[in-house]
Amino acid sequence: MTVLVVGASAAGLATVEALRRKGYAEHVTVLGAEAHRPYDRPPLSKQVLAGDWPPERASLRTPEHLATLDAEFVLGDPAARLDARTRTVRTRSGRTLSADAVVLATGLRPRTLPGQEGLEGVHVLRTLDDTLALRADLTPGKRVVVVGDGVLGAEIAATVCGLGVPVTLAGPQPAPLAYQFGPLAAGLLAELHTARGVHLRLGAAVTGLSASDGRVTGAGLATGEVLPADVVVVAFGAAPATEWLAGSGILCDNGIVCDSRCRAADGIYAAGDVARWHHEGLDVLLRLENRTNATEQAVAVAGNILGDDRPYTPVPYFWTNQFDARIHVYGRLSAVAEVSVVDGSVAGGRFVAEYREDGRVTGVLGWNMPKQARVHSTVTDLARLRGLSMS
Repeated sequence: MTVLVVGASAAGLATVEALRRKGYAEHVTVLGAEAHRPYDRPPLSKQVLAGDWPPERASLRTPEHLATLDAEFVLGDPAARLDARTRTVRTRSGRTLSADAVVLATGLRPRTLPGQEGLEGVHVLRTLDDTLALRADLTPGKRVVVVGDGVLGAEIAATVCGLGVPVTLAGPQPAPLAYQFGPLAAGLLAELHTARGVHLRLGAAVTGLSASDGRVTGAGLATGEVLPADVVVVAFGAAPATEWLAGSGILCDNGIVCDSRCRAADGIYAAGDVARWHHEGLDVLLRLENRTNATEQAVAVAGNILGDDRPYTPVPYFWTNQFDARIHVYGRLSAVAEVSVVDGSVAGGRFVAEYREDGRVTGVLGWNMPKQARVHSTVTDLARLRGLSMS
């Protein structure tokens, strides 16, 4: 049996490593759209953008370690078409790759604003090259607007502010991550960003960009106001990278739709940000965009390729670091949930909060209390899911 992994980032690499750990010794090919060897994405908006890490430190593995995997890495050649029936992938350069099992781990593509393409001073942040281009544009005196008040936008704003560059965070929510965290934690984030020097212009969506002589000059809000800018970072979400699967026979609907084994079709699996699979514990189709899931789902996929036939039922988890706040989240949070602090204190800057809906704990948030947040996630209703988890 041969395996082809489409996607050379965290989920793709973790699939190969899990296959080898489980004793699989046959041929594996890893196809990657970027020329870089596999690297980690969370540091891009923080340590790499800040200049605290050289770019090579974001690499997930050394060349020497990759060599021990005995896998063929085909990099810098994006997948262009899939024939699900024959499990054959054709690349942009015209290369044809086939295998007995195919793992789709193509991740996400950033959403963009109208007129953004080709405009100088406008950036997205998804790849290592994106990060290096943005960092090069953050010269003293430039005014930066970050479009997007979710996790990525807030992280970028915090990093840019830490570099001493004036930055405005814009978006439709009343506070950063308000629709996800609810008033308590989102309000604390707003206070933290404001205290550190980030200008918050929230409550109105950015609808377009203004420009002069091919370079951005501002970000226009739905209210008609224009925020002056020399640099704009568009970070208001991403979409699963599935366009290349049109006509393939694979069902795509907000991701690659899979069964509980992360199987999209006979011999074809999906892992990471692009996968939308049936979570048996929650009884929903779920797609998670975070680093932890990329690795854990890849391990599950590797096992199922080799015959484990086990459902993937993780407790959803992610973290974000902004300034000196380290936030860890288990389960699923909701802005309408009942929130109660069950450990530590908000005033002390360290606490754990439980999110309840219909009398059940649906999520746990830890603010500078990572160990305690994990403990609370194991002794609440979330433990029901953890008992099913493969991780």
